[in-house]
Amino acid sequence: MIYADHNATSPLRPEARDAMQAVWDMGATNPSSVHASGRAARAVLEKARSAIGGAIGSRAEDVVLTSGGTEADNLAIHGIVAALEGECTFLVSAIEHEAIAKPAAFSGARVETAYVTPEGKIDLEDLAVRLSAWDHEAKGVPVLCLMLANNETGVIQPVAEAAALVREAEGLTVCDAVQGLGKIPVNVAMLGVDYLTLSAHKIGGPQGAGALWHRAGAPLKAVQQGGGQERGLRSGTENVAAFAGFHAAIEASLRDMPKYAKLSTYRDEMECLLEEQAGVTIMGKGADRLSGTSNFALPGFAAETQVMAMDLAGVCISAGSACSSGKVKRSLVLLAMGASDALAESAIRTSFGWNSTPEDFKGVADAWLQAAKRTVLKEKA
Repeated sequence: MIYADHNATSPLRPEARDAMQAVWDMGATNPSSVHASGRAARAVLEKARSAIGGAIGSRAEDVVLTSGGTEADNLAIHGIVAALEGECTFLVSAIEHEAIAKPAAFSGARVETAYVTPEGKIDLEDLAVRLSAWDHEAKGVPVLCLMLANNETGVIQPVAEAAALVREAEGLTVCDAVQGLGKIPVNVAMLGVDYLTLSAHKIGGPQGAGALWHRAGAPLKAVQQGGGQERGLRSGTENVAAFAGFHAAIEASLRDMPKYAKLSTYRDEMECLLEEQAGVTIMGKGADRLSGTSNFALPGFAAETQVMAMDLAGVCISAGSACSSGKVKRSLVLLAMGASDALAESAIRTSFGWNSTPEDFKGVADAWLQAAKRTVLKEKA
């Protein structure tokens, strides 16, 4: 089997598995307990927190541990609304993940769309114009929601530039960096954001572990009540083993970043082959992208058909976001980029990661071309 769906979830790294097993071997581990076992668990948790903070250039105490990227996103959105008592307007980029877009829509606050260019990057000119005329009395604090790298196209966003515009307008910026960690440099000071969210399983850590970083002094209130863990911002007993795995995965992914960067060479070769032999359209090709991500389309070759054909050939790929309840739907990200319905309905995503090989890229291209030749290319010939 060729696994080319790392943006959905990356296989568990052996380092993460070993770190988790070591915690399980410790026995009962509640980090809130004051006895020896609890203190040992707390030490594991705080080392993980420090590793997360170090990976993004922040203090450990500004990191809130969560059950994943979705919870981190929800805590940021709802926590801002609670702290500002609803006196804010979310500017949600048209390519945001549903883990940001849906909480914003259901937060009770005002929501506007921040548009993107045809290459899939936020339209900075439009954003600047809108912020320059911002009516704070009517709209409250502007809160930009802009991901670091898009999960479908891999397009890397100009977060620092956008955040600077928002800061000038006395606003806040929430950055979902789930797809960026371990693939490109992530530094909260250089990005200039106020909140940043992360997830372990996108970098070879376990599912069920994530984090929210928030700038010291940035408005944020708890949205669930309980035992008061995570400095009262996220009640609930932390998953110690999962965060041990997150810690190990961070160290491994940062070590392997140069290796990941080299995947762009094989990705570009694969795309050239598909363009030459099938005439596919590469989505976001003109923009900076994550090295292991490729999103391409061939009108007439339905995305769902492609996913099934590749699955039968032993290749794992996806269409759109993998977080859409297992359904293949027309990509809203591509439509926001101005893609036609025909392109949006035929686009698939391949994403490679820490254990991908050059042969995997060739295998994906060969399997896809064979599937296309049996259907749309045969009809065109």
